[in-house]
Amino acid sequence: MSVDIPIQNVYYLLCYAWDKLDERELVDVTPEAMTTLVDLFARVLVNGTNHLLKRGFDRNYVAHQEWTSRLRGRINVGAIAKTGRVTATLPCEFDELSYDVLHNQILKATIRRLVRTEKISRQNADELGGLARHLSEVRDIEITSRLFGRVQLHRNNRFYDFLLKVCEVVHRNLLISESAGHSRFRDFTRDRQQMAILYESFVRNFYRLHSRYRVSRQDIYWKWIAADQVAAGLLPKMQTDISLVSAEKKIIIDCKYTPEATQQHYDATTLRSGHLYQVNAYLDNLPEAFANCEAMLLYPTVDKAISASYINANHRIRIETINLNQPWTGIHDDLLKLVA
Repeated sequence: MSVDIPIQNVYYLLCYAWDKLDERELVDVTPEAMTTLVDLFARVLVNGTNHLLKRGFDRNYVAHQEWTSRLRGRINVGAIAKTGRVTATLPCEFDELSYDVLHNQILKATIRRLVRTEKISRQNADELGGLARHLSEVRDIEITSRLFGRVQLHRNNRFYDFLLKVCEVVHRNLLISESAGHSRFRDFTRDRQQMAILYESFVRNFYRLHSRYRVSRQDIYWKWIAADQVAAGLLPKMQTDISLVSAEKKIIIDCKYTPEATQQHYDATTLRSGHLYQVNAYLDNLPEAFANCEAMLLYPTVDKAISASYINANHRIRIETINLNQPWTGIHDDLLKLVA
């Protein structure tokens, strides 16, 4: 069983996880324009690229070398020695202001791939094709995962960071189709690993932006005394998904992107033992500063909500669910109620 999340809510989850709420408002995506995930990302790139078009695509100085009779920049003496020829031209190296920079190359390549993706709406494909023509001065490249880490942005072009995050999701989930020259978009909401990372990042940033708590990830160190350094090095690292701290309250939240918060053991329905053991290990090894801390296992729901509470020594343990298949205002209010 998988978690059913409306496409518009997937967009909100991504914007929170990326800490791009300002860009979400700037690139408004209406529910009517989003019937599939590929159309969601197509619409974001259409609106976002149009925003860049109005502001002007980013340019930067790009190194060039050419043999020319007109002296420009620096003469490449090594190139002369290598060719050993005497001509009326010289190999000159110079920097030229150009649109052909890596972030524009990635944007153009993603747009061109989306146009050829199965199930994209005709309107979105046509609009993306038109925008690609505005990037005619930008070279066509093949995108690799490493390219995203090589992009260097600054304050004046930081809007690209939002669009490049969209491009990276598209790159990660576009698969070769059986149709020549076409791709198909994988429904990454069915990918438990991708969604677990997204879900945790969303919850953390939501509370950082909307709650009174200081929000962080906390390293918890074992209270066990190891016999030697080898034994000490074998202990696994404990780190909370989310730690919320205020003057009055401390809460540890462990986000579990598992649609089934319970397990079947013969005829009995019980909570997941592995998850309980994990949160109990956190509580057993907390420093004194976290006395009376509350711990919460937070699951997305599929069909029914679960809310259970227990006391262990000075700690309260809660098992809660959040319904991601509801209007966004409901998700917002329910998350705040959980930590009130």
